This record gives sequence, structure tokens and C-alpha cells, in this order.
Amino acid sequence: MTDPVRTVLAHAPELMVVRFAFGEGDSGALHSHPHVQSTYVRSGRYRFTIDDRAFEVGPGDAFVIPSGATHGCLCLEEGELIDSFTPRRDDFL
Repeated sequence: MTDPVRTVLAHAPELMVVRFAFGEGDSGALHSHPHVQSTYVRSGRYRFTIDDRAFEVGPGDAFVIPSGATHGCLCLEEGELIDSFTPRRDDFL
């Protein structure tokens, strides 16, 4: 298990778009941040947890993670997520 590979695709102070490449078994540790996050599943399968809710997603699925929500994921099948953050995550630069 390794960490996903993060690539910043575009950013401005108000918005950031990031690609995360996951291998099977990779995970995004539970965390929270003040940014609103939108996640689009480009490929692969994932089990997400947002606060106390767990669910699985696959290609074409999209959802929003509210500001301050504790969230994370486990990659069930290799793939890519496209995440958008508002405002920009300066810690990713």
C-alpha cells in the first residue's frame, strides 16, 4: 500500500483542480479541511467515508464533501480521482 500520486492540474485563489492516481489498496487517510471538495471518479472503484457514512463509487460518479467533514477513502480497483477544492489548497502548492 502506498499513498496516491497527486498532480495539481490548475489553480487560482478561488479554485484548485487535482488528479489523484491510486493503486489498488492505496488509501486517503481520514482527514478534514476547511475547503469544500468535489470528487469525480474518472476510473477505478473506491470506498469513501464522510463523517459516519460509508459508500462505494465507480467511474462517472461524483459527490461533494462539505467543509470540515472528516473523510477518506480506500481504493478497491486502480484508478484516478479528479478533485476540485474551493478555495485553493495552498498546502498542495
